[in-house]
Amino acid sequence: MHSLSRQIRFAIDPFADSVEIGANSYCAKPTAEGLAFYFSLWVQLESSADKDTGFVVNVSDIDKIIRSKTVGLFHKFVKIYSKAGFEQIAKLLGMVWQTIENDFLPAKVSGISVELMPARKITIKERMGDMFYFSEKFEFSASHTLWNTKFSDDENFRVFGKCANRCGHGHNYIIEVTVKKAQRDVLNINAGDYEWIVDEAFVSVVDHKNLNEDVEYFKTANPTVENIAEFAFKSLNGKFGQSKLDSVTVWENDRTFCCFREE
Repeated sequence: MHSLSRQIRFAIDPFADSVEIGANSYCAKPTAEGLAFYFSLWVQLESSADKDTGFVVNVSDIDKIIRSKTVGLFHKFVKIYSKAGFEQIAKLLGMVWQTIENDFLPAKVSGISVELMPARKITIKERMGDMFYFSEKFEFSASHTLWNTKFSDDENFRVFGKCANRCGHGHNYIIEVTVKKAQRDVLNINAGDYEWIVDEAFVSVVDHKNLNEDVEYFKTANPTVENIAEFAFKSLNGKFGQSKLDSVTVWENDRTFCCFREE
């Protein structure tokens, strides 16, 4: 089974007399002049790859269908809601799902996300959007050494390589915290409160720190990206009220990341 994701970028000016289609899908198509609402919509499709073409779905077809069938939904949404909360956005994604779900068969829609900002997105994983996922990325810098006192020096250098340098080395980490919330729960996610929780419970604990020396948790746990993700999850779990922590993903660099969630 393959899972294919495609990003569709478009802009909406709710005050314009007509839609400017444009010709640059890398930027935004439809496009807009001056100030406008920019959207980055991700569609995830699951199916076996076609033996003749090698495609799950031709991405050109995804682009055409999404633009023809869903941009109008976003346009109406922007004009109706002068202020839209996360719940309303999740319902909009549910409408998108229901509108396109039969257009890619035998591939099935398995997820839809809209990026509200470069580091923030809303995702649904089923057609009605009754449960939605709110994700936001944060950054922190820290140094660490990978070393296990149970190993000999030679074994540490063999297992951890350059990361076993006893003087340590640093990373500019990115962490994405995802919470999930049912539509039926009345309490909204407050983005500002959410950010303060993540900052106080985790980011401020590890930012510009020597993880081995300054963070109690890593005096007994090797500060690998795997263990950092688990520590972040444990630090944040249960702190978001009716919004349940779903997962924490930590990027050590653009080639290495780990996601941790409870089984």
